[in-house]
Amino acid sequence: MSGPLHPSQGARFLFERRSIAPEQGTATYRAAIITPDQRYELDVVLHLDGAAELTPVGAPPPENLMSRITAHARQAARAAERRRADQLPPWPHRILRWRDA
Repeated sequence: MSGPLHPSQGARFLFERRSIAPEQGTATYRAAIITPDQRYELDVVLHLDGAAELTPVGAPPPENLMSRITAHARQAARAAERRRADQLPPWPHRILRWRDA
């Protein structure tokens, strides 16, 4: 594997927004966990109340990576209401995080 997001160590957590449902207070993202030798994809629904629903697409990631991406998703969901209160778009187009192994 190689590419601009491919880490030589640790993992990158990428969220790319697919859609927004303002009437439901949700946003849908396609997420990826990118490691030096693997890529896992997930469908993610974030809620303004701070909840996050994650569904693996294909093979599920190992538990340690799943718990990390779940924490990043919940953090993004909690931040959405604060962003809206600051008159910013609550759901960014893209969120990228990196964590060492």
